Amino acid sequence: MHFKIRAAAKEDCRQISRMIKELAVFEKMSDQVKISHEELERDGFCQNPFFECLVAEVPEQNKSEEGFTLVGYALYFYTYSTWMGRSVYLEDLYVMPEFRGNGIGKGLMSKVAEVGKKKQCVRLQLSVLDWNTPARDFYATKGAQDLTASEGWHFIRFDGQSLDDLVNEAPKD
Repeated sequence: MHFKIRAAAKEDCRQISRMIKELAVFEKMSDQVKISHEELERDGFCQNPFFECLVAEVPEQNKSEEGFTLVGYALYFYTYSTWMGRSVYLEDLYVMPEFRGNGIGKGLMSKVAEVGKKKQCVRLQLSVLDWNTPARDFYATKGAQDLTASEGWHFIRFDGQSLDDLVNEAPKD
């Protein structure tokens, strides 16, 4: 199947938002999606964007059953390792189910790696749910290392009240 991978445009945010919700359903976490396409537009297409995004687009004749030509996306941002330097973090990699198995996911991930390498990033990082064996196997076949198994890292988050509490403990100037 023919597809094109390109940088997302502001006008794509409604479709990216749709796919974010589809991914959340797949991950059994649909109740956790709180952002809208307006926030994606604001945060990804401003002077200092918080993220970058690639989209996979198929020709009109291959559109989805629902009529969509944007069938996948990869949303990523840059981080910094105090041990290794510049890094790129792949927040989401998603391809609509009816388009999987056509190389679109591999193409998106490879393009993110290419973008990162052009910016001198030394690694690509991501997280995957423990039960998502197909994704874990896919990443492993591409040479990814499972740091949970090999190094014992845990992914930690502060949000909501715990984040507010942490802010309130910050030293006052």
